[in-house]
Amino acid sequence: MIVTVANQKGGVGKTTTVVNLAAALAELGKTVLVVDLDPQGNATTGLGVSSRTDNAGVYDVLIEDVPMAQTVVGVPETEKVQLVPASLDLAGAEIELVSMVAREYRLRKALAAYLEEHPTDVVLIDCPPSLGLLTLNALVAAEELLIPIQCEYYALEGLGQLIRTVDMVREHLNPTLRISSILLTMTDSRTNLSEQVADEVRAFFGDLVLDTAIPRSVRLSEAPGHGRSGVAYDEGSRGALAYRAAAEEFTQRTVDLRDPTAETVTA
Repeated sequence: MIVTVANQKGGVGKTTTVVNLAAALAELGKTVLVVDLDPQGNATTGLGVSSRTDNAGVYDVLIEDVPMAQTVVGVPETEKVQLVPASLDLAGAEIELVSMVAREYRLRKALAAYLEEHPTDVVLIDCPPSLGLLTLNALVAAEELLIPIQCEYYALEGLGQLIRTVDMVREHLNPTLRISSILLTMTDSRTNLSEQVADEVRAFFGDLVLDTAIPRSVRLSEAPGHGRSGVAYDEGSRGALAYRAAAEEFTQRTVDLRDPTAETVTA
């Protein structure tokens, strides 16, 4: 299962979702590979791995054709999660990819070669807050797209562009890509706005929206500073419990989607 986590809006919880879903899926016994495609490298540092530029990482995979197996590193928190780290070099990858042959397929090709030799239950790809070539590589490589949406004003702003991009990718580059889940993040049950936005998102996306929503949580915000996921940093926090529930729901939804007798969820 290859899942891209994307939304071109910044600050909606993409990286937090990737890191904590990876940790929660590992608790469920899944082996997980996190691919950090964001030049900021927050998923890398959030999993306790250095983002120094002398470390081989996803830049070397995309630009230098280094086999992904040579860049994968372990995560201190759990042996079930591994990582292809990002570095600041990745910031120049968008420009360098422009002139490359089959530029949209470079991550897909590298990932396929890696998975052939290293079977993995779930691959989670963290994207930058843009719809450039890095995100395009992630969409072409993925089977499923998970979109985190922050429960704030303008939550749906710009999503039309993302949906159009997904449709274009599905039509021309990756016909198997599907939007499997929408995850509401940073919810606050104390405010009417949060509830209104959640209702609006559910009305717009219907059954694509996971029942589990991720609340605002200080513990989730503190965890990256300790190089740990929020799930492990404070196991009993509201954020950790929510991500565990979201991981279980997401896993079951994926099983249902792969069941030929089940109804297909489409965007």
